[in-house]
Amino acid sequence: MTPKTPYAITGLDPAPFAQLFGQPEAVLAAQGVIRVAVETKPSAPCRITLEDAEPGETVLLLNHEHLAVDTPYRSRHAIYVRETAAPAARYVDEVPPALAVRLLALRAFDAEDMMIDAEVVEGAELPAMIERFFADPRTAYLHAHYARRGCFAARVDRA
Repeated sequence: MTPKTPYAITGLDPAPFAQLFGQPEAVLAAQGVIRVAVETKPSAPCRITLEDAEPGETVLLLNHEHLAVDTPYRSRHAIYVRETAAPAARYVDEVPPALAVRLLALRAFDAEDMMIDAEVVEGAELPAMIERFFADPRTAYLHAHYARRGCFAARVDRA
């Protein structure tokens, strides 16, 4: 069933992270970045591919400003990115694998980048919450966060 308001969930653009890919540990550490070996799945959701990294894979753990706006909601937090990730994932009218299996905090923002609504939802129930938030004409975009750790997961826009 197609939602009333088509939506797209998009991963981060890998370009800003590309200069980190393949760098030695000392270079990463100087920038506050840690290379992490993934031991279990799901444990390291890549914000570019919107999939969990596989055991044995390495990911970069870094601080990222995911809401670079001039409001009190300006925000940054830790994220994982795969060093081999490209291009950014785009899921239209479906929930990406890394979001589908987690408890999420969904936040609605208006055109002035002010939060106008928020709710906690299981990943499997995300489409209904997206529909509810986009039913409000003031909603410009949504941010999904992993509720337990508080990390940014992905942006949601009308498709």
